[in-house]
Amino acid sequence: MVAAAASIGLGHTSCQLSEKVKDETTDADVKKGTLKQNPRSKPILPVVIATWNHGIAANEAAMRIIAQGSKAIDAVEAGVKVTEADPDNLSVGYGGLPDRDGNVTLDACIMDEKGNAGSVSFLQHIKHPISVARKVMDETPHVMLSGAGALQFALQQGFKKENLLTDKAKKQWEEWKEKAEYKPIVNIENHDTIGLLAIDKHGDISGACTTSGLAYKMHGRVGDSPVIGAGMFVDNEVGGACATGLGEAVLKTLGAFLIVELMRQGLSPQEACEEGVRRITKKQGYQNFQIGYLALNKKGEHGAYSIQPGFNYALHQADTNELIDAPSFMKKK
Repeated sequence: MVAAAASIGLGHTSCQLSEKVKDETTDADVKKGTLKQNPRSKPILPVVIATWNHGIAANEAAMRIIAQGSKAIDAVEAGVKVTEADPDNLSVGYGGLPDRDGNVTLDACIMDEKGNAGSVSFLQHIKHPISVARKVMDETPHVMLSGAGALQFALQQGFKKENLLTDKAKKQWEEWKEKAEYKPIVNIENHDTIGLLAIDKHGDISGACTTSGLAYKMHGRVGDSPVIGAGMFVDNEVGGACATGLGEAVLKTLGAFLIVELMRQGLSPQEACEEGVRRITKKQGYQNFQIGYLALNKKGEHGAYSIQPGFNYALHQADTNELIDAPSFMKKK
């Protein structure tokens, strides 16, 4: 992903990049769900944190904006746009796998330190849904626009209509149609929704979340990613959280809002993420899907937790940009 970032003009900062940093959590800690703090967590600002491998390149772009003295809201938008523009990413933006009818439909949301928020759902033909969501936040009295209305608004705002179905994604869709079996794919190629949280030099937090949703979903399906409080939520008094994985499970528990409120009540980011996962595993059949949560408090401390092994996240803090394995509720077989 770092090489991909350079190829589209992002380049590198002087920070140290790590391809993989193993989590230091013991099996006993994870099984009991008793981690008070993530072992990689440090109270250092500014900080950027993002889901999955593609978070490394996204973090680079976001932290570069912050280093220039700009606000976190600008940083989170710039960060996830890197992933949206990557044709090799099969679950976000351009190159995302289509629904079962062959349509690439996109969802995204963004939220700033003042509680302003914008969102688009079921948007087609626009490469950067996060920027359309930003326009909804900045230019309209609404929070969410959907479908044809969201596309109409985007075109009115000067966005270009494009074909987002790449040859690679089209080929996979055509192969899928031969059997037309539908089921969530756990940790699909280590790609999924990208959620990104950032705290800038002023101590203000913002967040962004963007996705093309479940591969081969029913036409019209919308997951958690564009829903403020489900896929992403920030509160400048407390911190923020974002989600990745099967959106239906996150929607049923309003996971991001839940985690932020748990932090407000005094839980650490790690404890809040673990409780967010437990709310799902207690009530839903969780064995065949993945949910991963990230949380960030105002000190710059973070938490990460998932249902199944395999979820990782990128952390840009103290001049390093690291990829870290998250602890999980289930164990490796």
